Amino acid sequence: MTPSKDKAGPRLMLMALTPEARAALGGAELEITAFPFRVGRESRAAQRLAPRTIAERRKREARTSNQLYLPEQTEGLNVSREHFQIDHNGTGFVLTDRQSTCGTLVEGRVVGGQNLGGAVLLNDRDVIIVGTSASRYVFKVLVK
Repeated sequence: MTPSKDKAGPRLMLMALTPEARAALGGAELEITAFPFRVGRESRAAQRLAPRTIAERRKREARTSNQLYLPEQTEGLNVSREHFQIDHNGTGFVLTDRQSTCGTLVEGRVVGGQNLGGAVLLNDRDVIIVGTSASRYVFKVLVK
């Protein structure tokens, strides 16, 4: 991950539109200053649920693969461990689905899903839903 080259150039902010998104960001907004910016499900679990339960998880000391982790406590998962990334291609910001299972909704358009990947140019005030429309992680993109 490298910091944005042009400090006077466009900046990207993620604004939380749901309480879960706000908790993940640690506040109402997060300025993204280094790209690519990767987002995925938190899978570094603390304990097994029961002695013989096999949980899909990473070791706590494992190297991070995302800059923003989204915890999911429910049974039906919307967020993949490596879900999407945002990058700057020199002229604009691009959201790339990282071959997630459920895909990413950008302004109602499905990007990726079924482990296929895909990309879309982000515009100011676009709404991103991580996973299906039932996901609790909803963000708005602010291009500054």
